Amino acid sequence: MSRFEHLDKLLARFVESGAGPAGCACMVARHGKILYEGYHGYANLEARTPITPDTVYRLYSMTKVIICTAALMLYERGHFLLHDPLHAYIPEFRDALVYRKTPEGEYYVDRASRPILIRDAFTMSVGYPLPFWSETPTARELARLMDPTQSQGEGADLNSLIKAVARVPMEFDPGDRWMYGLGHDLVAALVEAVSGKTIGQFLQEEIFEPLGMKDTGYRYRGNIQERMATVYEFGEDGSRKATIPTFDILHHPNARFEGGGFGLYSTASDYLKFAQMLANGGVHEGHRLIGRKTIDLMRTNHLDEAKLQQYRSSPYHAGYGYGLGVRTLMDKAAAGSNSSIGEFGWSGMAGTWTSIDPDEGLSIVYMHQTFPHMEEYHHLRVRAAVYGCL
Repeated sequence: MSRFEHLDKLLARFVESGAGPAGCACMVARHGKILYEGYHGYANLEARTPITPDTVYRLYSMTKVIICTAALMLYERGHFLLHDPLHAYIPEFRDALVYRKTPEGEYYVDRASRPILIRDAFTMSVGYPLPFWSETPTARELARLMDPTQSQGEGADLNSLIKAVARVPMEFDPGDRWMYGLGHDLVAALVEAVSGKTIGQFLQEEIFEPLGMKDTGYRYRGNIQERMATVYEFGEDGSRKATIPTFDILHHPNARFEGGGFGLYSTASDYLKFAQMLANGGVHEGHRLIGRKTIDLMRTNHLDEAKLQQYRSSPYHAGYGYGLGVRTLMDKAAAGSNSSIGEFGWSGMAGTWTSIDPDEGLSIVYMHQTFPHMEEYHHLRVRAAVYGCL
């Protein structure tokens, strides 16, 4: 029996149970060779459209790994240092503000205790939360700015959004805590400021074209929209129904916003090219995109003990630290993982996931589209099955 037959059967169980995704895809590569490629179930249940190599997925937060890689390409070219203040490149952040509370619990606005550093943005240590997950004054102001239906508003494009964000007081002083939020939108804005290009242009020229990622981008083109997998939303009663995500509006051809924290779509094979490049030390088909030692910096834990505890509040992150935009395995026992120390990657809100292991030259891409993402159940099992094949 092929070792990867166990992985194939696992993916089949995911979709046959009826309690998980309608369809899923998984690809595994090592040292430039594809070891496994599997497609199960349906991209659209109602139309009986199967998952195929051409199926396109919303990456959501798996966009972040690409954005942080792009920024680190500029870092290693000498355009900025991690301890530089962000306002040296985006002046609107020079007088950063923060909300504080009186002893009576009343909010007031104060100057931040120190500037936002570029390192803070990479490591999710700025006080700008994901606005739709919180009810703080900061989150409420950000939610207004990031309303996807306001395509001509303050957040119509990344540059406009970030300048508006700079006027919003943060939840806490820069560097004080780890909090999942808008850090990588700041990183994308940094790429724009340093390169003089939009983030979409930079990614296209520096990453997508060199890797041959023809089905990856921000906005629909060609037949991309027709190839997108349907997102299925699960109710508390276990029911499953098709839904059109609100942020799909940002894929429309006339949309202007290109995010750093979310926004890209891709196929399994396209994303595998990117992941395998990182697993191969930054090289794709003899062409170097980023240095091996820069990837090592990316996958080094950058959090102190207090921030590690905040990051590990979810069992999904047990045993992992957080690097420059990626989770990174620090403790195999705590994670219950058979992967390597320093294995890194990230996941997306609708269930996409990648694992990158330079020590083994290994990359894994797994894709499904559900709300909620069901990541702990599916991703950790895929990780165990793939590493069991080595």
